[in-house]
Amino acid sequence: MTVLTNRQATAPAPAAEAPRTTGRSFGMVVKAYIALTKPRIIELLLITTLPVMFLAAGGLPPLWTSIAVMVFGTLSAGSANALNCYVDRDIDQKMRRTRRRPLARHQVSPRGALVFGIVLGLLSTGGLWLTTNWLAAVLSTGAILFYVLVYSMILKRRTAQNIVWGGIAGCMPVLIGWAGITERLDWAPLVLFGVVFFWTPPHTWTLAMRYKEDYAAAKVPMLPVVATERRVVLESIAYTWATVACSLALWPVAGTTLFYPVVAAVLGVVCLWEVHRLLARLNAGKTGVALRPMRFFHWSNAYLALLFLAVAIDPLLA
Repeated sequence: MTVLTNRQATAPAPAAEAPRTTGRSFGMVVKAYIALTKPRIIELLLITTLPVMFLAAGGLPPLWTSIAVMVFGTLSAGSANALNCYVDRDIDQKMRRTRRRPLARHQVSPRGALVFGIVLGLLSTGGLWLTTNWLAAVLSTGAILFYVLVYSMILKRRTAQNIVWGGIAGCMPVLIGWAGITERLDWAPLVLFGVVFFWTPPHTWTLAMRYKEDYAAAKVPMLPVVATERRVVLESIAYTWATVACSLALWPVAGTTLFYPVVAAVLGVVCLWEVHRLLARLNAGKTGVALRPMRFFHWSNAYLALLFLAVAIDPLLA
């Protein structure tokens, strides 16, 4: 594994990294611009948006409103991600995990990425305003600005708490989905906002543990870069307990059926088991890859998806 990592770190840049403005098909250009939006991250954001609309509506939400929120919410997330790629284009070239992104490989010009991100942001804001309401549009715009200006440009390269507060942008789809249906905010979406807020740090830190050398090379002070593995694991445990506690708080706040708290409790127990296994392996002398941080990372993805699926199913049962 070490040999492979060293080869990747010292391998010459692929030919695609050289700037090329000709000789590429229209399909390749479209694919590069789509990649700027980070579709896999958008999927995760939409997983939290749609279920909240079911909860807000007390059952099946209005079809066209749901479609509008999902479509323009996708454009909003794509805007934030494309602008993030523009801001991070220098460090993306230094990290194995990100060096194949379009800007790092010079498949898209920085100006093209910047204009693309701004246009997506304008379309998402205008679309939400016209098809849903002003509150959803304002929340969407706020999420874009927070992710780009606060997280990408200020927090990410300056503090180990970057993902803690920068993760607020990833919590906003919960509020946008609720506002799109009700035209207001309430305690229920704020509780789910808290779930995503507390879930984000351990989810991201375990990924950063796997790619610690990447972040160190790019001089990004993620917690696993500047702190011991024990501190990272202990803080991940604390945030995971907060996530589970917050998820159970939705039961009395939203008045769900027993289905939701039972599912949330079972998922929470498994999630806590997995994060405490990190500590057990650490105490057993396992470090680095042997600590298996990616196991918790992948499980945390499943946890969030299944929890919000329960959020969507519960009002249908009621």
